[in-house]
Amino acid sequence: MGSIFDILGPVMVGPSSSHTAGAVRIGLISTQLFGRRPGRATIYLHGSFAATGKGHGTDRAIVAGLLGMKPDDMRIPGSFEIAAEEGMEFTISEKEIRGAHPNTAQIILEADGAEKMKIEAYSIGGGRIRVSKLDGIDVSFSGESNTLIVRNIDQPGCITEVAASLSEEDIDIATMQVFRDKKGGCAVMVVETDQVVSRDALDRLEGKEGIVNVTFLNVNGSIEEK
Repeated sequence: MGSIFDILGPVMVGPSSSHTAGAVRIGLISTQLFGRRPGRATIYLHGSFAATGKGHGTDRAIVAGLLGMKPDDMRIPGSFEIAAEEGMEFTISEKEIRGAHPNTAQIILEADGAEKMKIEAYSIGGGRIRVSKLDGIDVSFSGESNTLIVRNIDQPGCITEVAASLSEEDIDIATMQVFRDKKGGCAVMVVETDQVVSRDALDRLEGKEGIVNVTFLNVNGSIEEK
């Protein structure tokens, strides 16, 4: 069954649910997955985002999301100025991304003391998005559910370890997807959960053999600093 938002659209600052509200969500989810407020952001706009982005406020919307704003935040039009006040540096340019959806943004986030993160996501309308790449690995998730992102070495036992750890915490797994760049290389698990995974549980999971990094996207929460 569809949502009422399929008919009415999301509560948002306009003008466009795809180019404005969706762009805010791309920025917000990027920062949430990064796990901290970025100090520097390199933003590339592709296709329709590049062609009509300024008119629809796509550029300001993505920066607003990176600052932690949601699509209904009235401060979105002033995001550039707020970023300057809060010390977040950013650059925005156009880029042709082969095979990408027309409403795609590619974002590289950096902060002192943190590993650089590269994310690619696109807006599908109605304020909804899909994340398509994470640190160079093809993925596919919406960020509309609580989502655990596990970066790990592609080796036997990691999937079992993650599933067992979540079971010990009484966390129900709704869906699990596994992606890798090559056999024995880098892998990403995308696990949608019914419950929120605690910070302590994430820290314990991150200490497991073969686990490189763990991030949790809490759909009802704010940016959780590591």
